Amino acid sequence: MRKILHIDLDAFFCSVEELLDPALRGIPFATGGTADGRGVVTSCSYAARLKGVHSAMPISQALRLCTGLKTIRGNHQRYSEYSRKVMAVFEQVTPLVQPISIDEAFLDVTDLPQSSREIALQIQRSVKQETGLPCSIGAASNKLVAKIATNVGKAGHQEPTPPMAIFVISPGGEKAFLKPLPVREMWGIGPKSARYLQQNGVHTIGDMQNMSVCELQRLVGSFAPTLRRRALGIDDRPVGDDSAIKSVSNERTFFDYIVEKEPLLSVVRALAQKVARRLRTKGLAGRTVRVKLRWADYNTIIRQTTLDQPTNHDSVIFGQAKDLVLANWKAGKKVRLVGVGVSKLESGVHQLSLFDRQFEKEHQLLKTIDALHARYGKDIIQRGGKRE
Repeated sequence: MRKILHIDLDAFFCSVEELLDPALRGIPFATGGTADGRGVVTSCSYAARLKGVHSAMPISQALRLCTGLKTIRGNHQRYSEYSRKVMAVFEQVTPLVQPISIDEAFLDVTDLPQSSREIALQIQRSVKQETGLPCSIGAASNKLVAKIATNVGKAGHQEPTPPMAIFVISPGGEKAFLKPLPVREMWGIGPKSARYLQQNGVHTIGDMQNMSVCELQRLVGSFAPTLRRRALGIDDRPVGDDSAIKSVSNERTFFDYIVEKEPLLSVVRALAQKVARRLRTKGLAGRTVRVKLRWADYNTIIRQTTLDQPTNHDSVIFGQAKDLVLANWKAGKKVRLVGVGVSKLESGVHQLSLFDRQFEKEHQLLKTIDALHARYGKDIIQRGGKRE
């Protein structure tokens, strides 16, 4: 029986900031924005979370919820340095390490003689001693259940200090563990997908366990067999680097600057479609969508957003990229270069953004278009829609 650990660094950005400035410990603060209310929360301390602040919240809203909230721009170079230190600790335990973001990783510790709990405790101590950072760990027989175990282990934490939780699911207990959990806990099901399922009477993972594949298929289409296996706690994916490819991106430089909205968004759409097609060709999907904008004076910015589940759909990537562009560009500002990229890649995943017939139809349409492109070239057919 496999022993898989999912390790999540607790409030990673804030934990690093506390190491750099110990005066921050125990007080409500957030990274990612400014004191005048611009930007969004990228991470927040547990003291801030007790006031209702959470990641991806606009800083302006966080400041209203938490009077006296301290805001910090953040230092991504230092975060990357600490992430590498933590991953090095993991690699001392096992060569089977799969980072899935800057602050998360899976480890396969099947070959170690100790129990999952003993190994988790040792890793937790080693990370704290060697880097000063707290982490929480979920352990199970597969990646899916291990990650959910981490989330559940941290869920009830109501203290201003990191949870440093360890939650172990014994082999054979996967189905029972998942049964009472809300569908939102299933890895890859976002808020919209959860609402859709709830509207159709599916409130818990146990509800999915009790449904036949045919019943599920009426709701989620071709993903039904895979979703039911996951609901039962079955996940055979190995721990390892899903792909040597870390990101997929495309960009375009303009000889004449773009200064108007419609031409700019037209280019963003085309780039998003190229990125999505490359992802599907490689059997990949990603959770982070980013845009790159270079102005006339050569100043360059990169902005990104992370989704609840991986995607390789044109419309999802374009929608996120469009929002990022419009949030950072003003009409008339000269654009020299624009790029669209997707990272935090995973293989062997199925898009879970919306469980409806329209989405399933788009999925089938994209497969058909990809097949035509592969056989006759990329110019044989293009998606219809509003010209921008």
